[in-house]
Amino acid sequence: MLSLELRLVFAAAMVASAVGAGYGAKASAQSASAIQPHWVGSWGASPAFPNGPEVVKQTIRQVVRLSLGGRAVRIRLSNEMGTAPLVIGSAHIARPGQEPGSIDPATDHVLTFSGRPSITVPVGAPVLSDPVVLDVKSLDSLSISLFVPRATGPTATHPEGAATAYISNAGDTTAAATLPNPTTSTAHFFISDVDVAADEPEAGTVVALGDSITDGFGSTVDANRRWPDVLAERLIDAHMSLGVVNAGLGGNRILHDLPRAQFGPAALARFDRDVLSVPGVRTVILLESINDIGLSGSASLLEQAVSADDITAGIRQIIERAHAHRIRILGATLTPFADTIPGYYSEEGEEKRQAVNRWIREGGAFDGVTDFDAVLRDPVHTDHIAAQYDGGDHLHPNDAGYRRMGEAVELALLRENRSKGRSSGAHRRREQNVADAYPL
Repeated sequence: MLSLELRLVFAAAMVASAVGAGYGAKASAQSASAIQPHWVGSWGASPAFPNGPEVVKQTIRQVVRLSLGGRAVRIRLSNEMGTAPLVIGSAHIARPGQEPGSIDPATDHVLTFSGRPSITVPVGAPVLSDPVVLDVKSLDSLSISLFVPRATGPTATHPEGAATAYISNAGDTTAAATLPNPTTSTAHFFISDVDVAADEPEAGTVVALGDSITDGFGSTVDANRRWPDVLAERLIDAHMSLGVVNAGLGGNRILHDLPRAQFGPAALARFDRDVLSVPGVRTVILLESINDIGLSGSASLLEQAVSADDITAGIRQIIERAHAHRIRILGATLTPFADTIPGYYSEEGEEKRQAVNRWIREGGAFDGVTDFDAVLRDPVHTDHIAAQYDGGDHLHPNDAGYRRMGEAVELALLRENRSKGRSSGAHRRREQNVADAYPL
């Protein structure tokens, strides 16, 4: 149920719009009474299996940078991977202060859940906060503070968020301008999604589903330099009303997850949770399966070795599930990985990568393709990432590489009903058929 304040905000906006269009007072009142917020995803983080630290009688403050702005915000808390009920004693949202980990008290709002200031989230469940009327601009940052009064057991964190979380042991300090004596972590705790009530009715969301390369491993902490961050900035510059939700998860695979708990669940298992649950999702960009190729060797999980055909069969399942929900899906080619982690790269693995990339480029299963391999590879040694884009482990890009990736996504693939640049008549016919079946 929307609060009276939020209803009035949206009603006033609708009245102003209707009067400006010359519809008259009666039509304006009818439109205002019927208006509901148009929620879209603006930020996200995917929880892994529970192997993080226990939280008890602590306040955790986390900063998120939104992609798309709006008139109101709400957050989604996840206990979907937890092993014990998650008790949130209190929650606040505010604009960050001048000092790291601080807030601007004048902007502080209490978050409620079904009208209550606290909530117990059952094992296996998410919850949405009530909306908070807060005019946020695209690329604004917000600080979210959560007090957890009861022991969680091992937490299902998002292990590497490339952002600093501040943790205080001084009880409920969610409203404090500065947390007392905080420790820090780069994990995300409990927050899996931030939605905004968008101004434009055509606004939507792009979900980037992937592994550590989408998650931004190795990018500068607190600088928002992952490739989905760059894409979000480009969309704003192009005046396209699309949010970007980063559903990358380090070490993630298409087909397997356990026993590497910090890398799971597998993309096939988390698709509903991390894609279909995002309000306003229009398009998915899928960059997955390099870990399906390499991790079985580096982690001594030889029983989980897969073929290129196994991988493409799993990807087809994701494509079909996206299309079943009228969501367009773009494929991204796998980037080079020669000379990386011992046991991860092999000539056989490189052959699998090349086979998967050929299928992504030429198979016609996706609604469009972004060729990350082409923009990151060394022009001479094409199984290697180019030196200027190498983060140091020959697998993950540096900030410049992530920027190059974000700049390589063709915005027309996100704007139009059909992709361009494909020479095959069969491809063009298929793209038009998909566009007709799954219009934006």
